[in-house]
Formats: sequence, structure tokens, C-alpha cells
Amino acid sequence: MSDTTSPVAIHPLVSPWGRFGLYSFFIDAPEPAIVDTGVTGSPTDGMKPELEKLGKNIEDVRWILLTHGHIDHLGGAYELWEMTGRQAKVVIHEADAPYLRSRQHHVDQYFAARDSYIDNPNARQEQESNAQAAISGEMEPDVIVHGGETLDLGGVQVKVHHIPGHTAGSVAYEVLGQGSVFVGDSVQVHGAANGFPGFEDPDTYRASLEYLVDEVKPTNLYLGHPYRTTAGEPYGVELNAEETQAALNESLEIEARVRAAAQQAVDAGLSDTGTVYSPFDHVAQTIGYTGDPTREPAPFFTSLHGYRTIFEH
Repeated sequence: MSDTTSPVAIHPLVSPWGRFGLYSFFIDAPEPAIVDTGVTGSPTDGMKPELEKLGKNIEDVRWILLTHGHIDHLGGAYELWEMTGRQAKVVIHEADAPYLRSRQHHVDQYFAARDSYIDNPNARQEQESNAQAAISGEMEPDVIVHGGETLDLGGVQVKVHHIPGHTAGSVAYEVLGQGSVFVGDSVQVHGAANGFPGFEDPDTYRASLEYLVDEVKPTNLYLGHPYRTTAGEPYGVELNAEETQAALNESLEIEARVRAAAQQAVDAGLSDTGTVYSPFDHVAQTIGYTGDPTREPAPFFTSLHGYRTIFEH
């Protein structure tokens, strides 16, 4: 349990990126931390001016806590580390550390799943170009975690929870003593702007949601994006107790609906239908998904490839 006697201040830091806003969070501990780092330019263009408004200096950050390895969460890590005079410790789960070490790993992961569903002859060039531009540098993490560790931010204790599913190495960071939990992209509800929940492994995603509900029991959730309710309305990225419970419960309900539709589709036999949803047209129709599944980050195909892997084996 934390020695914290009063809540540690937490501030969202938003950085622009195309049609998205990328969210990081500043933990105002004696050894200050930033959770997630956006892409190249996010520390300079987003975090630094936002921290200056708070009377804080980005150079004083001593912990860089990465919830997972996707480009929009670790792309700015090297740049931020450099801005701290290489004094900050970069933390990531072992399973997602290859994303931090290698731009090529991001490209390889794309071709391991999504490429087989999206007809794009320029995919390799686009993926390599994106990884080069959005990731500020390749680096070795300072701290590899597995889940269960407690990090000491100068007297503020932060517990690491392994919550795989969105990626194999997704983690939550819990500020002990106040129920503040940073989950990155591991509570998807209906997805963000894309309108569909995205996860690589449906079974571990569901188990991680249940773990958050039954074991972690967060008071407040801090999300990587403004994920959407069943009605399509975006949550903010700072959820109060009532919103936290709603987001967790809705995420479980939506996963169950997608799972049932995916199993029906696989059991009936998947085939090329010539549509943008192929071969998962049944799922899109059942769920009522009308978005563009080919538009990156293409969570539709990432998630349904995961179900296909489960149900075809």
C-alpha cells in the first residue's frame, strides 16, 4: 500500500496527430512520470507546452511508463528520454519491448495479420514510412516488467498489472492508495474514432477486463483515447467511478457480442465476398458496424483475425 496521504495530481497531456489527439498523462510525483508518449514530436509539440502551463519542466520527468508498444503510445519515448537528459527510466512489459527496440517489428506485426485482409499494394512502403516517421528512435528499455512489480516514484507507489489482449505486453499502472489506473488501450468499449474494439487476443482481452473488475477495482480510469459508448458517444480520457464501471461493463458486453458473431461466421465458413468487410461481413452486419475497416489502425481485422485463430483451431 502506498505511503501517499493525499491524492497525487494527474494531468492529461494531449498532442495533435492527424485526425487523432494522442493522450499522455503526467503523474506529479516527487519523481515525476509520464504515461505513454505519443509519436515523434509529441513531447516537443504537446507535452512540453502543456507541462509549462502547469509550471512544470519536461526535463524533470524521471519515469516514462509505457502501457504497450503501439506507435501512438511509444513513438515519442526516445525523444522524451532525450529531453530529460537521458535521466528518465523507460518502462515496458517484456512482451512489447521489441516494439521499442525495433521499428521493423511494427511492420512485421502488420504483415502477420492485417495485410491478408486489406488489398493495398503499397502497404509495405506505407508501413515502413510510418514507422520511420512516427517513432523517434529505437532504444533498449531501462526497466522490463512482467506484472506484479511496484515502482517507487520517490514515495509514490505505482503497481504494474499485466493485462494482455490489446497487445501481448499491455499493462496497467495503478497509483496505489487512490485507485487511479492507467490502462492505455486495454478498455476498448466500442473502440475510438474507428467504431470497433481492437485487440490481438480476444481470450486474454476478456480475461484482463475481468481482472480489472474483480481484482484491481479501479476508482478512476485513464484511457489512451476517448473510447465510445454503446450509443457512439465518446467518453473522456479521465473517467470517474461511475464512468469507470460503465466502461468496463460495456467492454465485456461488447466483446461477448463480437465473439458470438465471429463464431457464427467461422462456423458457417469464411469466404471472400468482395466487400471491404470480407470475409467477416456477417460480423459487421450483426454488430451494426458501418465504418471503414481498411482505414488504419484497422481494429476490425485485428480483432476478427484473433477470433478466427481461436475458432479455426
